[in-house]
Amino acid sequence: MLPRHLQSVGRNWIAHLEFPQTSCWNWNFSAYPWWVGNPFWAPFPHVNSWPLPVDWKPNVLGPVRSRFSFQNFRPFHTAQNSWLNLSHSNMDPQGEEPQYKRRKFTDEESPKGNDSKSSSPNREDSGMPSPLETSNSQAPGESEEANLVQEGDRARSRAGIVQRHWEDFCHHYKDSTNNLGNKYLHQEQAADTEKFDFSVMSYNILSQDLLEDNSHLYRHCRQPVLFWSYRLPNLLREFREFNADVLCLQEVQEDHYLAQIKPSLEALGYHCEYKMRTGSKPDGCAICFKTSKFALVSSNPVEFFRSDIPLLDRDNVGLVLLLQPNLEPNTPVICVANTHLLYNPRRGDIKLTQLAILLAEIAGVALQADGEFCPIVLCGDFNSVPGSPLHSFIKEGRLNYEGLTIGKVSGQEISPRGQRTLPVPIWPESLGISDSCVYEQPQKQKSESPGEEDLVEKTTEKAEETTENSEEKLSNVDSTQIPKSSLQHGFSLSSVYSHFIPETGIPEVTTCHSRTAVTVDYIFYSAANNDISLPPGTTVQRRGLKLLGRLSLLTEHDLWTVNGLPNETISSDHLSLVARFRLEL
Repeated sequence: MLPRHLQSVGRNWIAHLEFPQTSCWNWNFSAYPWWVGNPFWAPFPHVNSWPLPVDWKPNVLGPVRSRFSFQNFRPFHTAQNSWLNLSHSNMDPQGEEPQYKRRKFTDEESPKGNDSKSSSPNREDSGMPSPLETSNSQAPGESEEANLVQEGDRARSRAGIVQRHWEDFCHHYKDSTNNLGNKYLHQEQAADTEKFDFSVMSYNILSQDLLEDNSHLYRHCRQPVLFWSYRLPNLLREFREFNADVLCLQEVQEDHYLAQIKPSLEALGYHCEYKMRTGSKPDGCAICFKTSKFALVSSNPVEFFRSDIPLLDRDNVGLVLLLQPNLEPNTPVICVANTHLLYNPRRGDIKLTQLAILLAEIAGVALQADGEFCPIVLCGDFNSVPGSPLHSFIKEGRLNYEGLTIGKVSGQEISPRGQRTLPVPIWPESLGISDSCVYEQPQKQKSESPGEEDLVEKTTEKAEETTENSEEKLSNVDSTQIPKSSLQHGFSLSSVYSHFIPETGIPEVTTCHSRTAVTVDYIFYSAANNDISLPPGTTVQRRGLKLLGRLSLLTEHDLWTVNGLPNETISSDHLSLVARFRLEL
């Protein structure tokens, strides 16, 4: 096995051939002078215009050339361009997907007149028509206008373009204006200083190492769209277009973050905080915010791994920031948290414990002097589906897990065979977290400043106040009715998304690849009075956020009309989630 950096040289080499009457690069690579396997200052390999025999093979790999299969060279045709690319041996496209991996639609989603087999995600490689092509096929004698619409849909499918629209909720609030929330989500702060509007994006950008280690999930994709040199400009384009004030990113690979992502975002006016996973996987979570909108009060990385607790032997992490809006000094702070929980569908015990650790950290950071929590925005890939016990626990603040099997916690595992129930309690007392998801003992703060002792003392007082306030918030419930197998938290969180298309009831999805298409990504937030997510007449006795708008999600059928994810325009196997909030001062 070659070292990873040598594998990248062969895996990501791309030569662009300029044939007569063709244009050069269709991207401005001067803005992104990087290619995978080389430092960011290295030039992108380029081949000038000259005739080549069909079986021409570049001698760029020297002595390691025999390690790569040259039969993997394949032309890829885009508009007025031709490409030759050397595939990674694990990224060799197969013909059709195995039967058990083919996408199947329900009766409501299935294209008219098309059986489930024709909806294979590998339709581009197999020559089968896309669902758009089949669903829009016209019977003889139908109008020419309908045929033109069909051609437009086919062109959209080939280009990998699917429309997402901005859902504006400003009309829900009597005091709102109609100019909030446009395509790019970037507007100047209104003259009214009693309101602070900001936008948040949550996005699992798909680590390149994880993509290559799990290449079987992306056999439906054209190979060039899987290369980091192709994906990076697309990701940066999304960041620029939506121009969110806060970015919560998951699966951020460390080397790409340091050399490319962080410098690019800093050039756009962001300050970046990053926490890498504690294990061998070189990716982690990042929170980036516009310095023109916020100032950093504190940054709190969270590690879920505990060497002395066998249950917590996984390397997932979280990150919690306390941000001060750039307004008056006494403006309320906002707590922004980001995480990526364990994927394993059969280990709900680990997922719940990781979530409890994150909530305990948020409780310690978000507690204010008046005993209330500041507004909270919780983002991430929670690897749990809507309506699952873990998802319900975040929204409702309570979970009775007695008799619950560990595979049912996230809602991803449907087979009960061989599953055990969650133990009571789930985690040992040595973790130092109560069933109210707060620290029972103050966490040691790492500091090299002269006032370290004062910081520890303040932290101790804050932890004690957090525990007391959390218990007080739950005191209105009869303690005799709370079973021992119960978890609680003191936050009142709502979800930005409803998880179903209102008109049809078809589920929305946030991730889509060869194995599955579901919702696992969320933006939760502390809702203010009269927020759109609250039932009519609900009163919230604290300061919170109002949801002004959100970027719409898509259905599974929508995504397979553009060959799933990743594709030519969306360079992750997840969709970005974007929301705009208002904090009333």
